[in-house]
Amino acid sequence: MTDAATATPAPLDAPRRRQLALGLVAERGFVRVAELSAAFGVTTVTARADLDALERQGAIRRVHGGAVPASSVLEAERPEREPSFEEALAASVEPKRSIGEYAASLVRSGQSVILDVGTTTLQIARALRARADLDDLVVFTNGLSIALELEDEIPRFTVVVTGGTLRPKQHSLVHPLAGSMLEEVHADLAFIGCNGVDPAHGVTNANLPEAAVKALMLRAAARAVVVADGSKLGEVHLGRIAPIDAFDVLVTDAAAPAPLVAELEASGLAVHLARDPKVDP
Repeated sequence: MTDAATATPAPLDAPRRRQLALGLVAERGFVRVAELSAAFGVTTVTARADLDALERQGAIRRVHGGAVPASSVLEAERPEREPSFEEALAASVEPKRSIGEYAASLVRSGQSVILDVGTTTLQIARALRARADLDDLVVFTNGLSIALELEDEIPRFTVVVTGGTLRPKQHSLVHPLAGSMLEEVHADLAFIGCNGVDPAHGVTNANLPEAAVKALMLRAAARAVVVADGSKLGEVHLGRIAPIDAFDVLVTDAAAPAPLVAELEASGLAVHLARDPKVDP
């Protein structure tokens, strides 16, 4: 007779393992394959199979080395409607400011720059204004807030507004006519804002007319930089701007989830983390 105190516990069946794995992902935000393998006494192959099954159910999202909660789970906590420009401006202020300063540091005198509409790109405009070393800069934008921000820098900067139909929610200019000027220029740099950056689904935006203009801006520049705070990594929205490989660099903040950053880098996208100079040594 086997001593009950020394008997080996019966292995967990697949449904129970997956239920427990889902709970760990939800609790921790990120769980490694090796952790699940050790916790459940299974091989890493079995642990990966469990995560793959959960991903097919839409319960989690697989990333390099493990899994994170599915975007749909995270989005359930957020309002479905698109926030206004003013609401977005009040959110993630410090991350956007640090991203703006880092992105502006990539610009050189004499260059032509496209600044997409958005609150993060508005921070780039403010950081460009603060750079006394910049001269002879040409800025193309479809954002009225950005154009007004840069108005006092004329003639040090030349500011060109794309034209188009005014979209009040974001103070942006969209089709028809927004693309006419963009098809005639070739800028050195384009800074593109977005609502989501995902390795598989690319860079996406919540609004289709704005996504279409962003795609034109991307094609009108020699180099393209996508700017997005960490909360947008792993997110997927309605309008696809372009795949990941259409961009040269992602500038995000230092709080961006490391597993998602690693997955984007594994997809070939260079990721630059903007750190707050007030905090970092």
